[in-house]
Amino acid sequence: MGNDVFGRYSDPSILILASLAGGEKHGYAMMEDIAEIASVKLGPGTLYGAISRLEKSGLIQALETDDRRRPYRITSAGEMALRDYLTSIHKVATLGLHRLGAI
Repeated sequence: MGNDVFGRYSDPSILILASLAGGEKHGYAMMEDIAEIASVKLGPGTLYGAISRLEKSGLIQALETDDRRRPYRITSAGEMALRDYLTSIHKVATLGLHRLGAI
């Protein structure tokens, strides 16, 4: 029994925010970064649907460009939301590992 039972951290919104926490990126660069850091392959529909929701929520912002590839950046509200989520997950993971005797 491995990680397949529980799946991976694959919420596209969290993955996008985590990717953009490392600096502004366009969609394809986010897909590559997410695949590398989380071993999750997001399709274009999933990625751009989540980008649209994050942008409407004010968690990310599209940047102006002359290029056809539009870069995005995480906003301060997005940083706060990501930090809160990751802190919560960290607490749960630490407690779980402690209870398993792994730490």
